[in-house]
Amino acid sequence: MKEKTSYFPVGYHRFHKNQVYNYQLNRWHSFGCTRFEDSMDIGNRVRTFADWRAAAVEHAEKAASENRLLNAAFYYRAAEFYTMPGDAPGKEYYYDRFVELFNEAVRGEAVERIQIPHESIHLPAVRLTPENENKGIILVHGGFDSFIEELFYILKYLSLNGFEVIGFEGPGQGHVLLKQGVPMDYRWEKPVASVLDHLNIDQAAIFGISMGGWFCLRAAAFEERIKKVIAAGHAYDYMKIPPAIAEWLMMFFYKHFRNYTNNSMLKMLKKGGMQAWQLHQLMHVTRSHSPIEALEFSMQLNEENLHSERVTQDVLYLTGRNDHFIPFKMHKRQVKLLKNAASLTERVFTKDEHAQNHCQVGNIQLMLDTVINWLR
Repeated sequence: MKEKTSYFPVGYHRFHKNQVYNYQLNRWHSFGCTRFEDSMDIGNRVRTFADWRAAAVEHAEKAASENRLLNAAFYYRAAEFYTMPGDAPGKEYYYDRFVELFNEAVRGEAVERIQIPHESIHLPAVRLTPENENKGIILVHGGFDSFIEELFYILKYLSLNGFEVIGFEGPGQGHVLLKQGVPMDYRWEKPVASVLDHLNIDQAAIFGISMGGWFCLRAAAFEERIKKVIAAGHAYDYMKIPPAIAEWLMMFFYKHFRNYTNNSMLKMLKKGGMQAWQLHQLMHVTRSHSPIEALEFSMQLNEENLHSERVTQDVLYLTGRNDHFIPFKMHKRQVKLLKNAASLTERVFTKDEHAQNHCQVGNIQLMLDTVINWLR
């Protein structure tokens, strides 16, 4: 694979008027894996999920025919992302095409692939080792519905800056979900312990991205071998993202009218649209048989289960000032909860830096340089 001189293009673009579609197109472009002109074309053509898949597959096939294998892989990833239950081909088909083309695209890279034994399954992991001085070990993982392949250039950039980097998937992510059928589990200290045990690591930093920020803080609360924590783009309690009155109403109906709540969500699924996709995606990663089960998983991602008070490591907390997924009120509360951290460094990224969005999509390199400088 030809070496790239610049991994991460800077800028957050208007590929689509719908922020949710627009963010995904920006995400893969910002990670250095899709072309600007292709993303613009997909955005211009999308009105429905079917439009999205058709445009993404068309660009995947075109990119593959032109030997742009990395682009092709990520257009199949895009198709997988907005595939709904009952769509043919399904999510697993697009996932297989994504992984196949991605592996071909990075053939020749100095990447060690590892299978981490974990309970009755295995966790896919990759290790990148610096050529010169090793400044320390960083474990890197994503969050909700993430694939480790998406973070490849993030892993490589950290490695080129002197760190031994181990990227892994946990329960509910990528191969573990789609090929091994294992749902998401908020007790992230368990897969982290498996990684540390298998690789005989006695101390490491951990970097969690998006919901992975919640997961990595939870892991640090229970795993003493984690010495430094970088959390980017999470909510300390996912049930507190809506306004307080909306949260109260949701909990009231859940507690007192459980069947009614489940049936209401079933009707929403039949209606379709973005809200239906979001609920389907939650059911997908949690392997839930009903909407109410998926909702119950979300309830577990709360302040009590996070155990911020148990985090005694050095913490770098990264937030986008205009994150459309995670309101800024989450930042202020999380800072207060990390009262026992050895040190706490806050970094809020702004529009002027092109990094105000979720997980600093728009300026990934600025985020990574912030991480690197803090670790040093």
